[in-house]
Amino acid sequence: MPKIFEYLGILIFFYSNEHEPIHVHGKYDGFESKAEFYIVDGEIIEIKIKSIKDRQPLSGNKLKDFKVFLEKYADKIVQKWIDYFVYHKDIEFEKINTRIR
Repeated sequence: MPKIFEYLGILIFFYSNEHEPIHVHGKYDGFESKAEFYIVDGEIIEIKIKSIKDRQPLSGNKLKDFKVFLEKYADKIVQKWIDYFVYHKDIEFEKINTRIR
């Protein structure tokens, strides 16, 4: 399970056997959601947050924090996904403790 970011306590990661579409999981205190990135001609056109079977989804302020993070870091997330799953590179974990505005 490659961990790629932690933002205000939300762990953002991939499972090692992921599949397309490009997506990440956000987990906080037993709650978990995933964000799928829809890309056309190299541009992210949409990010959809979805629930995961048998898991309670992120909600309230943590869901808002997750959405804000995704919007700000979408390009870096997609690049890390490509580096890990396409190029089989090691990826760097980043911890962010200050709120994104």
